[in-house]
Amino acid sequence: MKASQSRRDQLKEFLRAKREALRPVDVGMPDAGRRRTPGLRREEVAVLAGVGVSWYTWLEQGRDIKVSGAVLDAVARALRLDEAERTHLYVLAGLNPPDPAGQPGAPVSGQLRGVLTAWMPNPAHVLDRHYNLVAMNAAARWVFGFDDDVRNCMVAFFTHPIYRGRFTAWQEFAPDMVADFRAGAAHYPDDPVFGRIAEELWARPDVRSRSQGIKAITHPEAGDLVFEYSLLRLPDRADLNVVLHTPHPDTNTKEKVESLVVVHPG
Repeated sequence: MKASQSRRDQLKEFLRAKREALRPVDVGMPDAGRRRTPGLRREEVAVLAGVGVSWYTWLEQGRDIKVSGAVLDAVARALRLDEAERTHLYVLAGLNPPDPAGQPGAPVSGQLRGVLTAWMPNPAHVLDRHYNLVAMNAAARWVFGFDDDVRNCMVAFFTHPIYRGRFTAWQEFAPDMVADFRAGAAHYPDDPVFGRIAEELWARPDVRSRSQGIKAITHPEAGDLVFEYSLLRLPDRADLNVVLHTPHPDTNTKEKVESLVVVHPG
């Protein structure tokens, strides 16, 4: 895809400014002493990015050339761009920026954990791209039966006796779980973990992406609970999904959940 002239002009200014803001020592290169111009040379950026000097020169000159996401990522790494700057580089080069994946396996922030706590007494939890359960509030633990054996919600939905048993209409909900998981896997075609989980659990071809729905639970103490749930994908951590549950207004779930807080205050 070719960028417009206006974007190419902005791209030229942006790349030059980022290059001139770096010193050789910033990128692990020896300092060759005083330079006539500030920052790195174009040749040095090209070496760091693993691209041809002529190609990088044309890119920084704003020439109408074709670029790929892989090459832009290499340039972004060479220039030490942060996530916002990397996105800006994609836009200026005329490409759709990829989702910011964050660092898979990185800890959930204290601010996000605060959101889960503030959502009490309603259940809320955080899943990574593979449906691994990475954070939850106390309500999610005692409403859904999450225990130390529940590490992956997709696997537990099919195999964990407590978590599976809590779903009032498991057979009706299962196809949606499968389809949603497949939709998530489509975003990461080179990730083998999705394939291993899918081969282990099912062979359905359905694909759907859900951001909200209804979840019916049968709790051993509170009885039938019906929640409206919303799945939120974080703009700065595309590897995480926050699942928030709200009692369905046409049921007495709200009162039942509040009563569970008294029994399970922790």
